[in-house]
Amino acid sequence: MKELTRQIFEAAGWLREAASRLSIRHDKAPIDTLERVRHFARTRAALITQKKLYGYLKERMGTRYPKMFDDEVFVRSIDVAKFEVYAASLTDLTCFCIARATTGAVFSNDDRADLARSCYGLGIEENCAEAKPDRRDAWLKAFDERLAATVWVSATGTDERHFVESPKALIRWAPIADELKKYDREIVENSIRFAWLEVRTDYLGRLDADAVAADWSAAANPD
Repeated sequence: MKELTRQIFEAAGWLREAASRLSIRHDKAPIDTLERVRHFARTRAALITQKKLYGYLKERMGTRYPKMFDDEVFVRSIDVAKFEVYAASLTDLTCFCIARATTGAVFSNDDRADLARSCYGLGIEENCAEAKPDRRDAWLKAFDERLAATVWVSATGTDERHFVESPKALIRWAPIADELKKYDREIVENSIRFAWLEVRTDYLGRLDADAVAADWSAAANPD
């Protein structure tokens, strides 16, 4: 199964993410710069996509799961699904991470939108280079539309309101028959929502928003 997992990750173009999973899980350093905010967003979005997409397929297919990778149609379907779910996951997590990192008055909403756009663009560039150009353009356009409707002022609580696209994308794009998905929808969507709760807890426990603001100010005012 380890060899199968390696092959899947190579096919997905995410070998560098697979190789760094252990360091990701054990990374407890403060998130105190914009680069660390961006890194957290793109790596955790990739990790949750891998974990929930392939986990759903394995759970649904049972013992047939390894054999399905001999089916070219199935493999092509996974190639589509992995990018679509990642793009949606990155959308949700980017909005959450930027909203919580930029709570100070030093940031305007335009600043927040610019930072989110940069964060999202870097994640798409790094992890979706093999996706079709028209899909990358569509994701970037959809993200701009999302930004126009985003409420940046952070609320108390778990900030679940940011995580709206990834549950829908997971159930929509997973290469499972529609007649089976209708029985799975609630469980699958709740599963990824629960996974995001752990990610949010980790992020909030390590985030130093004051340091991020100082990092941003230093970059914006180099003199």
